[in-house]
Amino acid sequence: MEHRYIIELLSDIDEKISRIETNMSDPSVVSDPQKIGELNREYKRLRELQRLRKEFEQLVAQIDDDEKMVNSDDEELASIAEDELPQLRAEAENLERKIVSLLAPPDPNEGRPVIVEIRAGTGGEEAALFAADLFKMYSRYAEEHRWKVEIIDANPTDIGGFKEIIFTIRGDDAYRLMRFESGVHRVQRIPITESGGRIHTSAASVAVLPEVPEEEVEISPDELKIDTYRASGAGGQHVNKVESAIRITHIPTGIVVTCQAERSQHKNRARAMQILRSKIASVMRSQKESQIDEKRRIQIGSGDRSEKIRTYNFPQNRITDHRIGYTAYNLQDVMQGKLDELFDALQSAWAEKMLEKS
Repeated sequence: MEHRYIIELLSDIDEKISRIETNMSDPSVVSDPQKIGELNREYKRLRELQRLRKEFEQLVAQIDDDEKMVNSDDEELASIAEDELPQLRAEAENLERKIVSLLAPPDPNEGRPVIVEIRAGTGGEEAALFAADLFKMYSRYAEEHRWKVEIIDANPTDIGGFKEIIFTIRGDDAYRLMRFESGVHRVQRIPITESGGRIHTSAASVAVLPEVPEEEVEISPDELKIDTYRASGAGGQHVNKVESAIRITHIPTGIVVTCQAERSQHKNRARAMQILRSKIASVMRSQKESQIDEKRRIQIGSGDRSEKIRTYNFPQNRITDHRIGYTAYNLQDVMQGKLDELFDALQSAWAEKMLEKS
């Protein structure tokens, strides 16, 4: 986008902030926790845009000055300006992506914790190891953002992988930044189980669901089939003697959820119901979206966990997101949780589509 167009889009930020500050002092708003929460999130978004606008304006002014100096009669000044411009333009492009991602109307689920499911796909033990690598990647990213990660359920393998792992992430912007991770993640590398040094392709699927409050999804007890069983994995004697693990089947949809993370059957049931509500809400959203005309849909991919969204190529240190044509050669950093650049690109691509529609 043109720099001037970005600045123009931000021209009314001060007015919007002032309006929200007035609304937040309204006694009827202060007494409504949901409303004050929504206003707080919007206020935070606008204040960040206000900060980025100032930074962007200063950067654009510097670029304009350097572009003029390039044609200066002073050869030394012209040389300095020419050296500075590539870096300044790259900074402006990165800043523009951040601004565009914040300009799009917020998703109704923003501010909510997320439930993340990672399942090993094709590739056997190597796929399970890759599922574990993805969990570590997201956990490190969460740690950098001071988010809290809690494991709800896990099915580990003997050599350190996961057939499946389900966990929650709680923290500011967790849903906004994680929402485009649903889909098939493909890895190309030499497995530790491969003695011949051949590159294998394996996959794991990821699903990201916003946590849904109890009042938003009504579930009748008659719709549930609940089974208990003994937990497996770490836990000593507790594993063998106590039927604390829970399996809940939602009969109308056929959705099955399990939880064995807690020693308490009651706590495991509460966590399993939490997952079930989010899955039912996701099914309802998908049914609603399927009725929307294809031309009106705004999305980065379908969000379906069967869609191949990304390839992690270890021999070339390359990561590719197929939905937006993003490729970078910093895979080792990405696997350590350095996801900001990739996530900024995804947010920006989505926001640009939203802005085009509006």
